[in-house]
Amino acid sequence: MFISLKECARRSLLMTHAAAAVHHRAMTAVPDKMRAVIVDETGARGPESVRVGEVDTPTPGPGQLLVRVRATAVNRADTLQRRGLYPPPPGESYLLGLEAAGEVAATGPDCGLSYQVGDRVMCLLGGGGNAQFAAVHEGHVIPVPADMPFTEAAALPEAWLTAFQLLHMVAEVKQGDKVVVHAGGSGVGTALVQLVALAGATPIVTAGSTEKIELCERLGAARGFNYKQCEWRARLQEEVGSVQIVLDPVGARYFEDNLCVLATDGTLVLYSLLSGPKVEAGPWLRTLLSKRITVRASTLRSRSQQYKARLVSQFAQLMPHFLSRRLKPVIHTVMPLAHISRAHKLMETNLNTGKIVLTVD
Repeated sequence: MFISLKECARRSLLMTHAAAAVHHRAMTAVPDKMRAVIVDETGARGPESVRVGEVDTPTPGPGQLLVRVRATAVNRADTLQRRGLYPPPPGESYLLGLEAAGEVAATGPDCGLSYQVGDRVMCLLGGGGNAQFAAVHEGHVIPVPADMPFTEAAALPEAWLTAFQLLHMVAEVKQGDKVVVHAGGSGVGTALVQLVALAGATPIVTAGSTEKIELCERLGAARGFNYKQCEWRARLQEEVGSVQIVLDPVGARYFEDNLCVLATDGTLVLYSLLSGPKVEAGPWLRTLLSKRITVRASTLRSRSQQYKARLVSQFAQLMPHFLSRRLKPVIHTVMPLAHISRAHKLMETNLNTGKIVLTVD
């Protein structure tokens, strides 16, 4: 059937108006104000300084989605930001929260057709996840399967994308490598143990309790060393020998030990400095040179939008492993957003094994 050019233009205009109406209806369903975690910056900025308050709801910008958050999580970076030690990168939300899961509530200008209002998604964020709504770049979201609860999905983005990046894009793990994972009982640590095993390498962990060691061994760790009960470096060298990769968030306190356990041509990856940045004097340059050790440092939050989109795309290919339960996030506890102060206290005790997840009403 022949359709005139004028009729084509009329139909196109109607479709444009219909799409705009859908977008408008989605936006009008979003309140101007929302509940979010805020920080009282007037005091000591301890865990008691965080509480839920009312702030403006974000508006999605070009290429962004607005997500109605159903679950989010607390990360070490949130506690550092609360204390004024880790500000968000330029252009990111000042609110706490580096990951979230929920439904798409609206789409911003210039978004593609990959996601529609109502779609279930998990998000990697530069900030803003500890709130009812969060704006996120459309390339930084992953579909949430229908049978995966939001509380589980919210435990994935920050920890698992950090772990995936460290192992594959920074350390460049190879099959057969022996890999030391420090802080094995953390959210990133428990993810790394599973990803190392999935890559055909051997995970070896350090952690601060018998319970954490046993959990890591159930997740696939070949050996585990409780640093509170033994000299992990001596035990590792005796029982395992040297290793090809060390993944370390501890920093200064472990620097000498890390160099000693690494094999020739080994790689040390630093991704946090929990024990501080200053290394005691020693012949470390000689050790680095004689063993040809590569030292790399990496963070995720300050990476470019393009880098994060590429990382998310590669990681998304692992989702079938979560559905089959070969990979599974470890969740220490789930609590409501209103208990944010308690969540920060728990994070800073280092007693949690796995993620601290928050539900958002």
